[in-house]
Amino acid sequence: MAENQKRLEQNKHEKPMSFISMVVLTGLFGGILWSSIALLAYVFNFTDVRPNLILEPWALGDWKKGWIGTVFSILIIGVVSIVASLIYYALLRKFNNLWVGLIYGAGLFLLVFYVLNPIFPGIDSFWKLSRDTLITTACIYVLYGVFIGYSISFEEAERSATDEKQKESPA
Repeated sequence: MAENQKRLEQNKHEKPMSFISMVVLTGLFGGILWSSIALLAYVFNFTDVRPNLILEPWALGDWKKGWIGTVFSILIIGVVSIVASLIYYALLRKFNNLWVGLIYGAGLFLLVFYVLNPIFPGIDSFWKLSRDTLITTACIYVLYGVFIGYSISFEEAERSATDEKQKESPA
């Protein structure tokens, strides 16, 4: 009886995570990871922009400039990043190419630092930012875009290949 039960447990497989769950987790993890790296870039004076910038238009008080504000900002960026990853999923997941993620990250950089710049009072205009800040933050955004893009596109390709194998093999 025990041997039979072992065989049954051994044959059980966990259900794979749904694609949309993977996209949400990738967005959350990517936002937290790359905003933490942006914080390190700020600490080491590679950029004048810190993650706390996201709180400026909405939060009141000095708490947003301290460590609590930093942690909260990183978590908020993670949540906002879920939206960015869902947009990538909806529009670009079929492109299994590194360049698509790179362009997506560059586009996000331009969106935040050029288009949305007026809603962030603590940031200079795009043309007045230092070269170090522009290069560092652009690189972080590009790497973020590659991370999100390649993760989602790779998973799409893997799932498509698995679906093709299942269609070809007799049941």
